[in-house]
Amino acid sequence: MELFNTYIPREYLALKINYIWQQLGKLPVVMLQKYSKADSDPMKIIVNNHRYNLSTEKGKYYYEILKTRDTLTRELNVYQAIWDSNFKSDPPKDCDPHPAGRVIYVDTNKPVFMNKAYFDSLENDANTSYPKPDNYEFNGIKYRSAAEREIAIFYTESGIPFKYEPKVFLKGMPKATYPDFVPYFKEIDNCKFHEHFGMSDYSDYYKTSKIKFGNFANAGLVQDLDVIFTTSNDDTTFDPRHFSAKLNAAIYGTVIISK
Repeated sequence: MELFNTYIPREYLALKINYIWQQLGKLPVVMLQKYSKADSDPMKIIVNNHRYNLSTEKGKYYYEILKTRDTLTRELNVYQAIWDSNFKSDPPKDCDPHPAGRVIYVDTNKPVFMNKAYFDSLENDANTSYPKPDNYEFNGIKYRSAAEREIAIFYTESGIPFKYEPKVFLKGMPKATYPDFVPYFKEIDNCKFHEHFGMSDYSDYYKTSKIKFGNFANAGLVQDLDVIFTTSNDDTTFDPRHFSAKLNAAIYGTVIISK
């Protein structure tokens, strides 16, 4: 993640910081100490004044927790540094991480939670209905435009997992649809749909967007909350900061309404 090169809006940054503190609070404090060379297993894991040899089952278990804490702490230091360089106050507590509980209606009236299980069930790069150009490749995937490639880079550098053109079923549609992106946000255990339209000054694209608005709405999804729409013209550069603002609004809106 090249976080210092990526614009992270205030509310989303606060959510990420609060999420890491939350995760650290769930983990036991683990220390690794080295004892004398005479000891057959000099590396000891210490948890609540209990010592475990690193070679034992419990020692290995707590060692993995130690590594997880180290990773979280490094991430926290980066996010906190970004926060401190831009804001004077502490991150607001109303940006508290919790499962969003947002749902999608597929082929029945039974709702499906748009959580990690749903995200993991989606196949990445599943749209084979028509070929893609070779011009816009990133991380082994060919994208259909320069803007889509820039969006993929943005998600990757921001540490946000995503699926590109996965097969998605929506209530009321006779066949699958392939949204451009489905990013997942672990801080709220929720994924969003992201459609990007090129050539935004052409009427055919507006007609297409109107149809997609309706399809997502029929599946119970809300525009600018569950579904993000972005546009760019052929002769302009896609602006990731404008996209960040829309993404931030969707995430923060989800945090507020799902409390």
